[in-house]
Amino acid sequence: MATILLVEDDASMRLLTTAKLKHRFTMVCARDGVEALEVLEHRMVDLIISDVMMPRMDGYTLVKTLRERGNQIPVLLLTAKQSFEDKREGFSSGIDDYMTKPVNYEELIWRLDALLRRAHIASEQKIVVGRVVLDSSTYTVRREEKILELPRKEFELLYKLLSYPGQIFTRNQLLDGVWGYDSESGEDTVKTHISRLRNKLRDVPEFRIVTIKGLGYKAEITKEEGA
Repeated sequence: MATILLVEDDASMRLLTTAKLKHRFTMVCARDGVEALEVLEHRMVDLIISDVMMPRMDGYTLVKTLRERGNQIPVLLLTAKQSFEDKREGFSSGIDDYMTKPVNYEELIWRLDALLRRAHIASEQKIVVGRVVLDSSTYTVRREEKILELPRKEFELLYKLLSYPGQIFTRNQLLDGVWGYDSESGEDTVKTHISRLRNKLRDVPEFRIVTIKGLGYKAEITKEEGA
């Protein structure tokens, strides 16, 4: 189940939107852009729904901040601002979609599903990197005739990294996203699983898992991808 961060300063709107979406997604909430950035420091999410007009940091500034940091997480702005200029500013800031209030929640779910599919997050999604195929229905990594079946946590860790190639994830973000926010596992668990993945995938030239000293890990697509 994909995790969505809802950034909305109106408490009633937060409650209503969460109630409408929680049967399809894991919902996390923040009251403004500043709080959203704090959430993202320790919680990994797959998509952001954000209002525009909020205290401390508005939706436009939140998206610009994320993009300046190299974070390409999909963002849908959900706002009462309906003018062409408002939409232009939203897309100029780096958003992926724009929807106006009052909300048609059926349409919102359609849009969220489309954004998640594009980000390779939808359930039973396959990720293809060169000749490599990651299949989440079987927890396998296939390269031509060779098939590697991974333990679930190793597969989910690799899948998360390759869903956002080039994006740096902290150990805490990976721990929360793969093992769960309430897991008793520690950061050493992530380190151990990364080491196992590197050993098992050492003969796969399409990508590699890179350690960013003092920060965390990222998946890097290599030049051999199209070989």
